[in-house]
Amino acid sequence: MLITLEGIDGSGKTTVWEGLRGELDGGVTFTREPTDSWYGEAVARSIGDDDADPLAELFLYTADHADHLSRVVKPALEAGDLVISDRYSDSRYAYQGATLEGTIDDPMAYVQRVHDPFTRAPDLTLYFDVDPETGADRSGATNKFEAADYLARVQDNYERLIETDPDRFVRIDATQSPEAVLATARDEIERRR
Repeated sequence: MLITLEGIDGSGKTTVWEGLRGELDGGVTFTREPTDSWYGEAVARSIGDDDADPLAELFLYTADHADHLSRVVKPALEAGDLVISDRYSDSRYAYQGATLEGTIDDPMAYVQRVHDPFTRAPDLTLYFDVDPETGADRSGATNKFEAADYLARVQDNYERLIETDPDRFVRIDATQSPEAVLATARDEIERRR
């Protein structure tokens, strides 16, 4: 089973992912995107470049995702592991969909079409829901992807994804305490394991 943790910056995904690592064991592979591969390092460099071309950036993220699938996700699933990923393809659809607005018609659909031939859809996605202002405050708005107005567009894209596939997404109120959010996430995962 592939479980992904999604939400805007500052929603607490990574905090939950780290908490789950301390609580779940035996047959669980914890992973994240961007990865620590050289593809992921290229993504990290582009995040810090305010002038990065949005289309080129999309393909950096896509290359990282393809490598992640072949090197980590698919082998772990074939071994029978539960895979929990901090960010996955939905992040690309939501974030790069927002970045490419005004450049490509229906950019989120375009990003999905790029991924369709090779990606593996998650079985369950925990969506950590928080308003863009809170997300920007929590994340520190340290890069171009963490500004509240940008996060509002990203959140709109996540809402479109949830509307399209409501059975896959579980919405978690990320304005609760970190302990409550972690407990809710853990309970959702254990219920489906």
